[in-house]
Amino acid sequence: KLSEHQKMRESPLSQFRGMYLPPVLHPLNKTLVKDGKWKDGDSTQEKRRSFLHDFCKKYNSRKKLQTHLMHLVSRIYVEDRHKVLYCEVPKAGCSNWKRVLMVLNGLATSAHNISHDDVHYGKHLRKLDSYDLKGIYTRLNTYTKTIFVRDPMERLVSAFRDKFEHPNSYYHPVFGKAIIKKYRHNASEEALRTGSGVKFKEFIHYLLDSHRPVGMDIHWEQVSKLCYPCLINYDFIGKFETLEEDANYFLQLVGAPAELKFPNFKDRHSSDERTNAEVVKQYFKELSKEERQLTYDFYYLDYLMFNYTSP
Repeated sequence: KLSEHQKMRESPLSQFRGMYLPPVLHPLNKTLVKDGKWKDGDSTQEKRRSFLHDFCKKYNSRKKLQTHLMHLVSRIYVEDRHKVLYCEVPKAGCSNWKRVLMVLNGLATSAHNISHDDVHYGKHLRKLDSYDLKGIYTRLNTYTKTIFVRDPMERLVSAFRDKFEHPNSYYHPVFGKAIIKKYRHNASEEALRTGSGVKFKEFIHYLLDSHRPVGMDIHWEQVSKLCYPCLINYDFIGKFETLEEDANYFLQLVGAPAELKFPNFKDRHSSDERTNAEVVKQYFKELSKEERQLTYDFYYLDYLMFNYTSP
């Protein structure tokens, strides 16, 4: 028999287990918005939220929650002072978002003097899965939950350029070596030794391979599997394409200090052209028509959920 203490600890999870999806769509709390200039942002949010909700309703009709709770919330960062939950989507402004969360939390005075390493390796911010069940459940129900997304192909190409076209002491030896070994015929000894110089076509072969030589990575994992937008009821859906505008409206919503604005600098490789539709087109020229179609199919749910136009 469960002790009373165990029952108390289990109860939030049991409430999750009984949930049908998608969750109820609650109105966005706008009590902290100070002026009327955010009307367009508000209208955009209502459209995005109801679009996602309708999508989830259609595709998850009467489906019960199966995913383990801790996995469900493992990418979500917590900022307790302003009651914010932010689900990290790499290559969609996540470094600058983490800087902003550190400022909101009183860990830094400005987003502009926080280094890349401090953001990603400093362990300054807590994730939601580090709390007990009651803490997780309370925050999911009472904090403002946000997710920022990006056109899937732009995000994919941006990740490839960042991880494989610049020196990298993790992605080259771990992913690069395995990709070159499996997908490059007559690879040179140096390429096999260093893992440097992976071609985009080889990377796509790895991505689409059901027997990948190395696992998935958060930088190119689908948003549907990183943040579970049909299981967690996000209050605010931002897009990389309107990043500053969306982010600054969100900061108003959560009562951030007036002087805090979302930083617009490029986190790394600042001299490189930012990945855009034209850059994506150049990379996809290397692929066959079938490979392009299969890559789109891989991100099909992300395209649908966030109403991105098919390429």
